[in-house]
Amino acid sequence: MRPLLTLAEKYYDDNPAFRPKKHPEKTPSESERLQITKIHQAITMIQFKLEAPIIKRRPEFEMESRLLLDRVNYQDRTVEIDGVVHPVENTCFRTVDPRQPSALLEEEKEVIDKLLISFQESEKLRRHIDFLMKKGNLYLRYNGNLLIHGCIPIDEQGEMEGMVINGQYESGRALVDEFEKHVHYAYEHKDEHDDLSTDLVWYLWTGKYSSLFGKRAMTTFERYFIQDKKTHKEKKNPYYHLREDEAVVKKMLQEFDLDPEQGRIINGHTPVKERDGETPIKANGKMLVIDGGFSKAYQSTTGIAGYTLLYNSFGMQLVAHQQFNSKENMLETGEDELSIRRVVDEELERKLIRDTNKGAELQKEIDMLKALMNYRYMKKSTHY
Repeated sequence: MRPLLTLAEKYYDDNPAFRPKKHPEKTPSESERLQITKIHQAITMIQFKLEAPIIKRRPEFEMESRLLLDRVNYQDRTVEIDGVVHPVENTCFRTVDPRQPSALLEEEKEVIDKLLISFQESEKLRRHIDFLMKKGNLYLRYNGNLLIHGCIPIDEQGEMEGMVINGQYESGRALVDEFEKHVHYAYEHKDEHDDLSTDLVWYLWTGKYSSLFGKRAMTTFERYFIQDKKTHKEKKNPYYHLREDEAVVKKMLQEFDLDPEQGRIINGHTPVKERDGETPIKANGKMLVIDGGFSKAYQSTTGIAGYTLLYNSFGMQLVAHQQFNSKENMLETGEDELSIRRVVDEELERKLIRDTNKGAELQKEIDMLKALMNYRYMKKSTHY
């Protein structure tokens, strides 16, 4: 962190757009607040510069509109976005060369080199990432249901959206499979920095057809430098309002080779605003959104403290957890922290082990054993 701190102290000053947000439990000193503000600006400008080469070498990402440092008029302090010219405020462009906006200073290169080594050589982080790569998936087909974080990119008509990857147009399940393949390749080839797989890892964070991001653009630049709040809005993929439509959800289940009548999509990522009357059970029970703000930071938005989905042979139940205030509050008032259960469905006929993923694995083993027994029996019979 020393090179980053040195860079921040050299080029940046106080800036209201980059000050740390107030935290109810942590109040930094004035010197800490100023230091954080400077570091925030330094790493932000490095981010914008590093993104530009990816966008330029990957036209298939369709992100040319996000080359905003190239669109800034550094003399009259304006920027053109979607054909509209906006004044820029609270700028921190001292390290930007207007002739080559994405060019890194030598000090910035040193910062990135040191950070890269720190991340790649971190034993603890490596263990965490190893676990994610071994156990994690972008989606999971489980017991006839689809578990997916984020979204399935679709258009306003509910048709699968996609993009060109390696010269091949991919959409729906094939697109998500392609993303996952490249994530694993990038993980296994950490010394390759500007290959397609590494670029796609970045795209998954911010690209408009990313199943993880689920928005048309990340408006970080606008939030820092433009006062017009209309430019701050991040338009969501149509998935997020069409997931209320049972027919669309069934189409998505079919896309992932699941029974649209029996299966459900179990979705996370977007907190459910239960305090505003939003329900986590959508599309006539075909879509369950179980992100209810388990993180304390989201609880003021959701009004609850998250959901737990219970699933057994009798059916599904969704448990909504109320916010936990403190042990002291419970002891003083005698009030329990309530959880509310909602029945999603009740199986008219209880599911058996054979109906589950585990059951399918056991059945394969049984079939193999039967085949082996039959083979040995037939072989023994030929000797008589």
